[in-house]
Amino acid sequence: MFLTVEPGRPRAVREHPKAGWLAVGTVCMGAFMGQLDASIVTLTFPALQRQFGQSLAAVSWVSLAYLLTLVGLVAAVGRVADAAGRKLVYLYGFVVFAAASAACALSPTLGALVAFRVLQAVGAAMLQSNSVALVVTSVPQHMMRAALGVQAAAQALGLALGPALGGVLVATVGWRWVFWVNVPVGVLAVAAGWFLLPRTRERTHLGRFDTPGLVLLGGSTAALLLGLSGLAGLAMPAALAVGLVAVSAIGAVAFVWRERRAPHPLVALAVLRPRPVSVGLIGALTAYLTLFAPLTLFPQVLGAHGASGLVLTALPLGFAVAALLAERALPRRWGARARGMLGALAGAGAAAALVAVPNGNLWVAAWLGVLGLGLGVFIPANNSAIMGAIPAGSSAVGGGLVNMARGLGTAFGVTVVTLSLHLAGADLGGARVALAALVAFGLVSAVAAQIGRPEAAA
Repeated sequence: MFLTVEPGRPRAVREHPKAGWLAVGTVCMGAFMGQLDASIVTLTFPALQRQFGQSLAAVSWVSLAYLLTLVGLVAAVGRVADAAGRKLVYLYGFVVFAAASAACALSPTLGALVAFRVLQAVGAAMLQSNSVALVVTSVPQHMMRAALGVQAAAQALGLALGPALGGVLVATVGWRWVFWVNVPVGVLAVAAGWFLLPRTRERTHLGRFDTPGLVLLGGSTAALLLGLSGLAGLAMPAALAVGLVAVSAIGAVAFVWRERRAPHPLVALAVLRPRPVSVGLIGALTAYLTLFAPLTLFPQVLGAHGASGLVLTALPLGFAVAALLAERALPRRWGARARGMLGALAGAGAAAALVAVPNGNLWVAAWLGVLGLGLGVFIPANNSAIMGAIPAGSSAVGGGLVNMARGLGTAFGVTVVTLSLHLAGADLGGARVALAALVAFGLVSAVAAQIGRPEAAA
């Protein structure tokens, strides 16, 4: 029999003075698993290229198919979770993610692997659409930014272990073990979530589901990523690639038109109206793009081996340090604007330093660490400002929007690298083009921090 009602926490857990932090810790398991998967998969690209005899543009769809599905579903699943119960959807998300990870590990072909990654992304959408909401509804308002910082640190720990673990696994037991590692974490997380996560107290009526909105959002995003992949070397006529990009633009306009008129829209555009939300989501997209692009770039530049994985670890390690310590280390009077500006400009400066020397291991590791520190300051402050401007009853929708921005940023990070290496050469020239793009995106994040919220509201 399937579970259809959220299980309550044991009384000893519910009445414990640290009950909120126990819930945050449980959410951190999902954050860890999701980001471990996100960072570890890019290390498999060279091995998959060799085994299946495919180009980087083709193999990149192991990540892009996952991200595309995640982006298309995360807001919709957030709406369902706000109505059906966030804990319930979150627990099922762990089950789907772990089962799909096992299927990915057993995949006989690249096509099968991509298909199972789509299923894995369904589970990830169930997790990510609820993670931020579960955090902010489990702790008092004055502790929200600290709790989100802990969650960001768990994400960073997963990111940090991914490159090092991925490099070792691919070099020793093979790429399939990159997916097997998710299974035991998923089993443990289901057990912890059952006992430690709170039931949903505030729910929102679901109403009629916006299927046309879901199709338009997924279709326009798919067309854009597929068109950019065609321009980056995926086997298709150039005219078709350009046409797909044009279709994506038309689909995006149609999606906005639909959401303005739908009685129960997939994405309530009123939620996007406050400036901290709309501009903050732009900042989130560019920040996550800057965070994930190097994880695709440097295995191509340095090679996918243990040493390369250790170099890449500096990026998420710096992110984890900043996410954990920035709340205490930076002046308390600094609001989201000041923290965001500092983090974004540090990231842009680090990317600029990497443009100069993109292939020296020590140099790359040092500046990737600085890049991680900057993003570890920017992202929690930015996410806190976004969620603080969204009503509690729509917190899963808001969390879904944040994670949609993260998914899009990650996908565009992979695409920017693939396109740069294809157009400018799979060598240091292409690497410099990709890194120069990261400088530009870092500056966009800084502008978002400056104009996204008045200091009084930060």
